[in-house]
Amino acid sequence: MKPLLLAFLAAAGGALASVDLPAGIPRSLSEFRRKHPYKLKQNTGRRIVNIRASATDTDDVADDFLRGLHSANHGGTLELPQGKTFVIGKPLDLTFLDDIHIQLDGEIRFTNDTPYWQANAFRHPFQNSIMFWKWGGSNIKLFGGGVLNGNGQRWWNEFSGLEILDPTNAYLRPILFYAENATGLSIEGIHLKDSPCWTTFFVTSKDISLKDVACTAQSNNATALPKNTDFFDSLNVERVTVERAWVNIGDDCFSPKSNATDLYVNTMYCNGTHGQSMGSIGQYSGEKSFIRNVHVENVWLLNGQHGARLKSWAGPDVGYGFIDNVTFKNFWNGNNEYSAFLDSCYFNINATACAAYPSQVNITNVLFDNFSGYTSGKYGRVVARLTCSPNAICQNIQFRNFNVTSPCGGSPVIICDGIRGGIGLPCVNSTSVEATAALKEKCTAASMAVLPSATPW
Repeated sequence: MKPLLLAFLAAAGGALASVDLPAGIPRSLSEFRRKHPYKLKQNTGRRIVNIRASATDTDDVADDFLRGLHSANHGGTLELPQGKTFVIGKPLDLTFLDDIHIQLDGEIRFTNDTPYWQANAFRHPFQNSIMFWKWGGSNIKLFGGGVLNGNGQRWWNEFSGLEILDPTNAYLRPILFYAENATGLSIEGIHLKDSPCWTTFFVTSKDISLKDVACTAQSNNATALPKNTDFFDSLNVERVTVERAWVNIGDDCFSPKSNATDLYVNTMYCNGTHGQSMGSIGQYSGEKSFIRNVHVENVWLLNGQHGARLKSWAGPDVGYGFIDNVTFKNFWNGNNEYSAFLDSCYFNINATACAAYPSQVNITNVLFDNFSGYTSGKYGRVVARLTCSPNAICQNIQFRNFNVTSPCGGSPVIICDGIRGGIGLPCVNSTSVEATAALKEKCTAASMAVLPSATPW
């Protein structure tokens, strides 16, 4: 989350301060819950398992939790009741799960012994990830009105000034919820809170569902903000559904990575994020990666980096692949940098290096449909930018009903470099007189994004 955004948030509930929202649009987590209540389904004859709760903040009940899952496996429900806290202080391998429900109405909280977790957490080679625990199996349901708390403040404090993708970075932070080889995994109603790093990471899994969930990461230290706390990350997944999510974090609101197929997202509220991102992909040398068949609709994106975003790696020793058949529909932007952004020079690479080692990821059949709102003015009158690699094909990228403006006034401009065919709207090259002038007219939006008087869709 950017430092500027701290003024926008009420510390307790992640409320959007002083926002004149139209009727029916939530401005806080509590309002989101009222608009999209999670309706707890009654237990239908499943056997119930209970475990003891933690007596203190350091009372580790990891072993009790593990025994409870074994007892509830194959047709039971582990109940974690409201008002109770369950502290987890050691890694748990939960890849044995089968036909199990976990009803979380209390709080699961991880300890913040950073040296212990860095020495003992599970590991995955993708971007050098570590995890508190790993879930896996089939027909797994985590549901309820409770909290899964990553206790991230100490991690953020100690990581301050570092970068996750710096190859020399040795300070690793655990992912809050990690699943591998899972089929039929659903998370409903849960508040995913204060993850040290990515909030969720699904690997080699299919039929994943997240509904009526909240994801927040809020720091009490203005010099150590949450970083890389993506709501959703994935690797090798099929058939993912996300419906009704409140996301107030410091990175991507939704970010499938390599090899994702058949994803559907409907109704997300994203504040302070990096946007709805496809990728990044193409990171690893010689490796083919792809994202295909994605539909994302009904999204409110406020006070963040970008709106709809596609990103692929450039540089020496990168991979190749494609992003194909992606629709971004019904997006409202408020105070974001670009409302639509195709970035073929990811990550943190200068123009010279990008030109010498361009991305090899093709981008095809992408639709930006029914976009409204306004940008931050950081890039002047430029409201969207598409940059295709000279070593890739970018075609059939279309804009329809695109009505995003700039607070700088004047006619909004879209920049296109290397895009084959038209996009459905006027688009100028980045070296053109029009683009140069539009980029120079920088300004600052109002301190807080204000939604329109009526929902535009």
